[in-house]
Amino acid sequence: MIGDAPAAPIVDSGTRIHELMRELFPICRSLTGDGVRETLRIIGELIPLEIVETPTGTQVFDWSLPKEWNIREAWIQGPDGRRVVDFADSNLHVVGYSTPIRAPLPLAELRPHLFTHATDRSLVPFRTSYYGETWGFCLSGETLDSLEEGEYEVYIDSTLDDGHVTYGEARLPGEQTDEILLSTYCCHPSLANDNLSGVALLAILGSVLATRQRRYSYRLLFSPGTVGPLTWLWRNEAGLERVRHAIVVSSAGDPGAITYKRSPDGDAVVDRAAAHVLRASGRPHTVNDWVPWGGDERQFGAPGFALPVGSFSRTPADNFPEYHSSADNLEFVQPGPLGDSLEALLEILAVVEGNERYVNLSPKGEPQLGKRGLYRRVGGGSSEELALLWVLNQSDGSRDLLAIADRAGIPFPEIRNAADRLLEHDLLAPAR
Repeated sequence: MIGDAPAAPIVDSGTRIHELMRELFPICRSLTGDGVRETLRIIGELIPLEIVETPTGTQVFDWSLPKEWNIREAWIQGPDGRRVVDFADSNLHVVGYSTPIRAPLPLAELRPHLFTHATDRSLVPFRTSYYGETWGFCLSGETLDSLEEGEYEVYIDSTLDDGHVTYGEARLPGEQTDEILLSTYCCHPSLANDNLSGVALLAILGSVLATRQRRYSYRLLFSPGTVGPLTWLWRNEAGLERVRHAIVVSSAGDPGAITYKRSPDGDAVVDRAAAHVLRASGRPHTVNDWVPWGGDERQFGAPGFALPVGSFSRTPADNFPEYHSSADNLEFVQPGPLGDSLEALLEILAVVEGNERYVNLSPKGEPQLGKRGLYRRVGGGSSEELALLWVLNQSDGSRDLLAIADRAGIPFPEIRNAADRLLEHDLLAPAR
C-alpha cells in the first residue's frame, strides 16, 4: 500500500515542488495554447503523461470548446518612446485571450483597456476575457497614475484561431481497476499559489505514487479550468463507474492552514479519510461542507456524474489577499507548506487505500490472543492490544476500518496494523 514506504522529509519534498514551480513559473499558460503544452511537456519528464487534444468547436455537453490563444509579444509605448508596460516583464500584463492589435491611441481611448488591482495600487492584477473577444493590459495603479497625456503605441502580437483544448493525464495501474482521480487546473500564467502550486504538487505526488505499491489505479489530470474537466468527463463518461474516490488539488503552497471541502454527498470515504487524517495529525485545518462554488470539483460533482470528489487546498482561492495578482509569486509560497500539503495528501490516500470491511471469524467472545502471540504475557494492556480488540469487536462486515478508527479515537494506521495482524492469524476475513 502507498503508506508502507516512508515519505521524504517535508522540507526536502517541499523544496522539490518549489524547484519545479520555479521552472514552470515564467510560462504563459492560459485556457488553451502552447503554454499549456510546454507545461505538460515538463511534467511529462516526471510522470508518464498522455497529452489529449480536442478541437475547437467540439460540443462538450452544454459547452462549445473555445478557440486556441497564443501570444508572443505585447507592450505599450509612451509618447516619449519608452515602454511603460511590457509583456516581457510579466505575463500578467496582458489580459488573457487578448486579440491582436497594433495602433496609436490617445490616453483617453487607451484607458478603458487598462486594468488595475481593486485594492492595492502597487500590484498588477490578473484578468482574462475567454469568451468575449477584446484586448487589454494590466498594470499597477501607480503606473497608471504616472501616465501622461499624449499618444501611445499599443502592440499585442497574439493569435486566436481554431485549435485545441489540451490536457494531460497520467495513469498509474494498481492491483484493482477501481480508480482514484486526482485533478488540478493548469490554465493560469505566472501565479504561484493559484495554481502553479497545485500543478507542481500533483506532479511530484504522481512521481511518489509511481514508486509505491498501489491497491487502486490512479488517474492524475492536469487540465485547464472548467473546459478541461468537462472534456475529460465527456471523453471518459463510459468508464466513470470505476472512479471510486477523487480529490481536486489547488492553492496548496501558502502558509495558511489546510482546508478540505467535502464531496456533494458529504460522507464519501475520501471525506471521512481527510477529516480523520487532519484531526489525528493535529494540524491546524478546516473541513467545510460542499457548496457548488469553487474549482473543478463542481464539474466532477455535478448531478449527472456525482463523483465522490473533495477539494484540498490551504487557503482557498480568492480568500488570500495575494489572489489573482503579482503578489502571488514564488516568495509567497514556501517549501514547508508545500511539503506539508504533500504529506497530508499521502496520508489521506493511505487511509483510502487501506480502508476495508472485515468479518470477525471468532465472534463468540474474545478469541484467545495470548496463545497467538498477540497479547502481552504480563497484563496491563497497551494501545496495540486495544486496537486489536476494537477491530475484533466492530468487524461484523458492516463497518469499515475507518469507522472503527473514528469510533475508537485511534489513528487509522494503528487500526490497519491491528487488522493485518488479525488477518495473519485467521481471525478476520474480508467482508463480501
